[in-house]
Formats: sequence, structure tokens, C-alpha cells
Amino acid sequence: MSDNGVVVRPATAADLDGVVACSSALFAEDAGRRDPSLDVNWPREHGPAHFTAALGDPARLVMVADDGGRIVGHMTGSISGPTSMRPVPVATLGSIYVQPAYRGQKIGSRLVAEFRTWAGGGGAQYAGVTAYAGNEAAIRFYQRNGFAARSIVLETAL
Repeated sequence: MSDNGVVVRPATAADLDGVVACSSALFAEDAGRRDPSLDVNWPREHGPAHFTAALGDPARLVMVADDGGRIVGHMTGSISGPTSMRPVPVATLGSIYVQPAYRGQKIGSRLVAEFRTWAGGGGAQYAGVTAYAGNEAAIRFYQRNGFAARSIVLETAL
């Protein structure tokens, strides 16, 4: 709980509509403006099955920010490895979104803190997240929450 009454907690099947709505908003607001190759309809078309599968997978995490039964944010994560190339488990923060009216209230930071706790408890030794280079606000957010740039992906249209 926080001063604003928003509860950050693991998602349940009852939260799926809210998670899909948040994921759809994230796609429209971020990727839809920055990546013409991304299908912005993916969350509505594939999100319900994707998030349902994640709820039952111990290597995946889905958290929500709940304001009195209304889902106002979500976060997904996963743990993979170890592999022969990278012999330690690694966590990936897959997506995070907080509705604009709720931003600036530390809800995103609370979601990241839950992810970090879950990832560490799951044996991950490192955690990573990807952000669009043009999304300076997201990059600053992740930096404030302990992430630092380690590699850069460069792309070109063909």
C-alpha cells in the first residue's frame, strides 16, 4: 500500500482485462510511435493468451497496480538461463506501464522493486530491460531505478 492507496501486487486471472488494456496503451504510446514494424494490435489479439500463460509460469511475473479494483498499471518479467553462453540466470523486465494520471507517484518504482525482489529470489544474478533510444523519459526512469546502459542495438530498415 502507499499514501495514494494504489496496491502493487501479483496479477490474477481477474486482472487480465486490465493488464491487456495497460499493455495496449503501452504499445500505442511507446512502440506505436517509435517502431513501425511492431503490430500495435498484438496486446488485444494475443495478450490474453500470453498473460494467462505467464500467470501459471514460475519463470514469469505479472504484477499490477490496483487502485480500488481498477488496474492502473502493470509490469511483466521473466527469468531465463543459465545457458552455456551465459552460465547464470538472468531476469528481463519485459514491460511496464502506469497510466498517465498515476505517473509521478512512485508506482513504477514500486513495480520495479517488486521485479528486482522476485528476480533475486528466483536466482537471477543480473536483470535487464530494453527501452527505445528515443524514449528519454523511460531511460531516465530505468536509470533512477538502478539500470545502466550496457549495450546498444542499432537497426536499419531494408
